[in-house]
Amino acid sequence: MGSKWRKMKLALGFNTCVHIPRDLDDSPSAAAARFSDVTSPSVVSPASGGYYSSSTPTTPSSSSALRLPKSPKGTCAICLNTMKPGQGHAIFTAECSHSFHFHCITSNVKHGNQICPVCRAKWKEIPFHSPAFNGYHDMARINPVTARDDAWTTVMRRIPSPQGDSVRPIPSLYHVPEPAIFDDDEALDQQNSVTCHKNEADHDEIMNRIEIKTYPEVSSVPMSSSHDNFAVLIHLKAPQAATKQSNVGTNGETTPNSRASVDLVTVLDVSGSMGGTKIALLKRAMGFVIQNLGPSDRLSVIAFSSTARRIFPLRLMTDTGRQQALQAVNSLSANGGTNIAEGLRKGAKVFTECRSKNPVCSIILLSDGQDTYTVNSRPSVGADYQSLVPNSIHRNNGAGLQIPVHAFGFGSDHDSTSMHSISEISGGTFSFIEAEDVIQDAFAQCIGGLLSVVVQELQVEVACIHPSLQLNSVKAGSYQTTLSGNARMASISVGDLYADEERDFLVTVNVPADMSSHEMSLLLVKGLYRDPITKEMVFLEENSEVKIQRSDSGGVQEVSIQVDRQRNRLRVAEAIAEARIAAERGNLSTAVSVLDSCHKALSETVSAKAGDRLCAALSAELKEMQERMSTQRVYEQSGRAYVLSGLSSHSWQRATARGDSTDSTSLVQAYQTPSMVDMVTRSQTMILGAPTQHRRVLRPAKSFPERQSQRGH
Repeated sequence: MGSKWRKMKLALGFNTCVHIPRDLDDSPSAAAARFSDVTSPSVVSPASGGYYSSSTPTTPSSSSALRLPKSPKGTCAICLNTMKPGQGHAIFTAECSHSFHFHCITSNVKHGNQICPVCRAKWKEIPFHSPAFNGYHDMARINPVTARDDAWTTVMRRIPSPQGDSVRPIPSLYHVPEPAIFDDDEALDQQNSVTCHKNEADHDEIMNRIEIKTYPEVSSVPMSSSHDNFAVLIHLKAPQAATKQSNVGTNGETTPNSRASVDLVTVLDVSGSMGGTKIALLKRAMGFVIQNLGPSDRLSVIAFSSTARRIFPLRLMTDTGRQQALQAVNSLSANGGTNIAEGLRKGAKVFTECRSKNPVCSIILLSDGQDTYTVNSRPSVGADYQSLVPNSIHRNNGAGLQIPVHAFGFGSDHDSTSMHSISEISGGTFSFIEAEDVIQDAFAQCIGGLLSVVVQELQVEVACIHPSLQLNSVKAGSYQTTLSGNARMASISVGDLYADEERDFLVTVNVPADMSSHEMSLLLVKGLYRDPITKEMVFLEENSEVKIQRSDSGGVQEVSIQVDRQRNRLRVAEAIAEARIAAERGNLSTAVSVLDSCHKALSETVSAKAGDRLCAALSAELKEMQERMSTQRVYEQSGRAYVLSGLSSHSWQRATARGDSTDSTSLVQAYQTPSMVDMVTRSQTMILGAPTQHRRVLRPAKSFPERQSQRGH
């Protein structure tokens, strides 16, 4: 029977992938290693559930055929699990030669797809389950589909010719039933919280406290002199990730209570422009995210084009949950317009209507286009993008949910101004995915942070001690800062910190002349935060008091290199913001001049001359931005997005993806944490099957690089 079926397929030409999507860049770069040619065909044996290979290889009809990400041999391209005969799973091999688990591909087809998830070939025949099978919602039969079932459930349905029927819309994910109220989130594991309380003593042992240090601009000021705008640096460093000391299961995952669990909602653009390579790479990137979420994490998926639809409810990423999520993601197809506001509304709805929440909640938004339904104006500095973000997740809304949106602009046609605004309004970051094939690395960096939250609701308070002192300024980027009426006290709302993450805030005061003592106490810094695992509020163990010496005579004082490098960081961020305003007005020559002047001033500073690594990264960033402002065309295509992603990174002191910033060879790697680096390395090696000896080792550019050796990274 198998031989006859193979001959019939060969005769009908079913073995050749005739649909060749748009080419990728075929340059000999590292990205090219991630793609491989179409594999040789194989034919399913219905009786045994196995498969065998044809002796005739399938060759693309063009030398420039698309090379899509390919799963390791013997792995289902949909669920990324092993696919071998005799394991209790029926195997389906399509006419284009690609093989999948039968239950995976039938779920994919059920949602309206009629093309191969790997090579995008249009199928003439598609598999579907017998009506007796309840499909996606039959929880008991997701895994145990057997080879014996295959004999009666494998039915090939002929796809009608599109000719004469082109007016009828293609079935899509929007036909999936969606409840009116999203209160169907999967219940959180209550045992996890019980276990957490039992292990609080162990948690306290491995949970280091926040490190807080202060650095005055100079250590001594003459008693007879005053010093205006005297700078004091407040440096915070989050505890290390607790996962290294936690028990690890047989599958390599840490125990559920080794870190704070995450609720993640992904809001994905599936408009017509996402077709072909983009949506294939998006599915692969989402597969990576799904595989790296733990059994205590929950995921929901919103897809939007002209309208939005929740295609996957908030579910725990257990083995079953992962498989269902992968099936839902692989059912995505691209068509329609771009309605970002509706996508975010549905994403926020998941959080506002769910019955319970994990400690860490976040939204990932990806779009490659411009919202044509809510914002009609051209990108501009002064445009109002508030309407794109639901009020419930505005970060300055006191009654809001405080759900950050980490926005990813995909390709050169997205509206970077609106995406950056969305992230700022909600308290998230904006990343620019310039090269399509780095989407997985960009997602990896983001979830590497989200899966390592060790501090929440951090509030830092700065109070003047000396009676004649007042605060001049508190430079904290995008973090909300409150200054008391008498300027004697300020508070900074820092929020969440990832493991090993650092924050630097620069406070300035006017130091008066004082002949009464040889020592002066300036400021007292203290803080309070919530431990995301125990849910308890924790005071910083030691309040940091800032003191300076008052000398009898003047002398040359050495400026603190820590203060100097943070002044440089702030100076660069201000120059970038100023250059962006000039560029938006069409004055690129002024914009480049601002960046060039800043670059020259940076090179003359104490920390730059000392070879400080952060200064080197800032210098490289300024040069890169000057190049991206060389012409109006270059600025429109990539400069604006690159600049806005840089501003987002500096304002939050958190890593964003832009250009090659996730590559170990890039100097623009400021704010990466070890957890982010580990996840990006996993993305670039483990999933793609690269040999161990070729793995790239990424190094984060830290504010205090001399301590890196102590961390083992």
